[in-house]
Amino acid sequence: MKPSERRKARRLAVQAIYSWQLTDNNVADVEHEFLTEQSLDGVDVAYFRELLAGVTAKVAQIDELLKPHLDRDFSEVSPVEKAIVRLATFELTFKKDVPFKVAINEGIELAKAFGADDSHKFVNGLLDKIVKNK
Repeated sequence: MKPSERRKARRLAVQAIYSWQLTDNNVADVEHEFLTEQSLDGVDVAYFRELLAGVTAKVAQIDELLKPHLDRDFSEVSPVEKAIVRLATFELTFKKDVPFKVAINEGIELAKAFGADDSHKFVNGLLDKIVKNK
């Protein structure tokens, strides 16, 4: 498996997590929608599924790890940033095969791709705090 296949899986997973957050649809329905309506060329589909299932199953635990490090109320974090930091925190906390530098870098790249102008700075700072408190 190439690193780019995991990167594409993360990109798709962030979009699916974002959709799940906004719609509150059943996770299986969100997964099915993404697997049938998105291009899966070069995507590590198994990793996409693992990320989506893992983040949604452990969302309360992930949010509790994030909240103490925020400079604002969690409800004020944009849905895009929430999806990104939830995914990266899941990798940092539960995916021991993913080096922390990779998880942080991927989070930053996702924020640059999907977030507001300075989103990547927020994501970087928050994920650094998560790593230091592990």
